[in-house]
Amino acid sequence: MDGDVNRFGTVPFYAALGRAFVAMCAVIPVLFVIELIDIATGHWLDQAGGIRPRELGGLDGVVFAPLLHANFTHLYGNSVPLLVTGTFVLATGVKRFLLVTATIVLFSGLGDWLVGPANTVAIGASGVVFGYLGFLLVRGIVERNWWSIAVSVLIGILFGWTLGGILPTDQRISWQAHLFGLIGGVVAAILFRRKREETPIDPLGSTVILPPQ
Repeated sequence: MDGDVNRFGTVPFYAALGRAFVAMCAVIPVLFVIELIDIATGHWLDQAGGIRPRELGGLDGVVFAPLLHANFTHLYGNSVPLLVTGTFVLATGVKRFLLVTATIVLFSGLGDWLVGPANTVAIGASGVVFGYLGFLLVRGIVERNWWSIAVSVLIGILFGWTLGGILPTDQRISWQAHLFGLIGGVVAAILFRRKREETPIDPLGSTVILPPQ
């Protein structure tokens, strides 16, 4: 239907994508403000809110670590992919965005907390970025929707090269957070997929159009 927000090319579709982009544009400055506060406190926030593997005192980092970064270079590196992937995820609906994000944060954070190297502090939004990447790549497959598949291809072209970040190639990078974030995104794509509507056919052969739910 022309008013379907999930149908490519409709006015509601473009409106939802535009609102999602504006909302994500508002999130990025918040991360920069947090980084300014972190610098002003001598990076106390990083130490207090980071993930400390297998330490109970570092378990709260599962929630707070995605908001923290080592420096502005670290934050710049996460900002663009977070903006792009977050926009496409948010455009699928606020409720689903929140559910997907919560799933990714839990998978990424708990995975890093369980198997990350001891005596380290993990911070950064890259685990969430990898989660959004996993969600968008798999969403097109599980929903079998041409627009979703197109987004999957686009995201794969733009950020597919970053998938090397799930491998232990750099001791300074928490590949555990990336890997479990990606897994969380895949799980979220399956759990919170948009179910395809069945289109019944009446006995005379005419198609019955169902209203959107």
